[in-house]
Amino acid sequence: MFRSTPLLLALTGLLLGACTPKEPAQQTSIALSDGVLLPAYSGWAEADRQLAASALSFCAGNEDLQQARQIFLTAQNSWAALQPLLFGPLAEGNLAWQVQFWPDKKNLVARQVENLLQQKPQLTQADLEQASVVVKGLSAYEYLLFDNGLDLTDATQRQRYCPLLTAIGKHQQTLSAEILQQWQGDAGMAVHLKRFPNSRYADAKEAIGEILRAEVTALDVLKKKLGTPLGRQSKGVPQPLQAESWRSQSTLSNLAASLATAERLWLGVKQDGIRNLLDEDQAELAQRLDRAFGDSRGRLAALQRPFDELLADKAGRDQLNALYDSFDRLHRLHERELAKALDIQLGFNAHDGD
Repeated sequence: MFRSTPLLLALTGLLLGACTPKEPAQQTSIALSDGVLLPAYSGWAEADRQLAASALSFCAGNEDLQQARQIFLTAQNSWAALQPLLFGPLAEGNLAWQVQFWPDKKNLVARQVENLLQQKPQLTQADLEQASVVVKGLSAYEYLLFDNGLDLTDATQRQRYCPLLTAIGKHQQTLSAEILQQWQGDAGMAVHLKRFPNSRYADAKEAIGEILRAEVTALDVLKKKLGTPLGRQSKGVPQPLQAESWRSQSTLSNLAASLATAERLWLGVKQDGIRNLLDEDQAELAQRLDRAFGDSRGRLAALQRPFDELLADKAGRDQLNALYDSFDRLHRLHERELAKALDIQLGFNAHDGD
């Protein structure tokens, strides 16, 4: 008579486990980890690697200002694309402030950059690491390359500001590389989104909940990044210098990059995103969300003038207000209806009341 051995039983268990179909939440979590999250974090790290190399090249005279600006805009766009994915290692310890300081209501970036260089005219990397987050990130880098009061094509100014430019580039490269490393590997964040239970998530639904919370927060921030300069919080009086990236005139492209990632979470790369978790009887909600994303995307694409020009006249402000309302509808659909449909408690939003 055939007798089962412990080894045979163990192998049989492994085979059966491998053949067991994954539940929808786990399938979605895996798909988003592989198709959206890891590529976005990898792209951000690569863009920052290029940013650091660009700073060195520009300051050595091997790259012109226009090239340096374009590489900065690519890095900034990669950061904007990461906004709906800010959970896990990057969300801990307020690290995001080291990448971008916004809103800058009192022009702290310019003031602190100038104060730092006055105190440390021979600035070193160690000096920057000990300085305020205000001068460590993309906002300070943008100030150096784009502010109307500076001209880094001038040799004297380049000598003054280049040590800070290269130090910021190095800081961003190091930070993004360290975060990416925490996403990769056998114990990385990406694995926590695939195998359950683990030290972060009891099950796949809990992981999906955190992904959705990050997306809802990002959509809320998207509204604020448009509403603040538009004057939605200042009785309709435009505040153009409160716009994100106003110096480089890249406010709208940043919004588009963040929105595109949010939609990628919703749809997935192979129609395997959050949308796939809705049942057939929730098809009407799915269609409304599809239309809401399409409406916001279309309104953004239709803006053919620079952001400051749109703020300067009524017709432009009307377009921006319509875009804000579109963002608001998209945010509320996620926050109220999608979260309820998926039985996910969003909890406290750190940006509430801003």
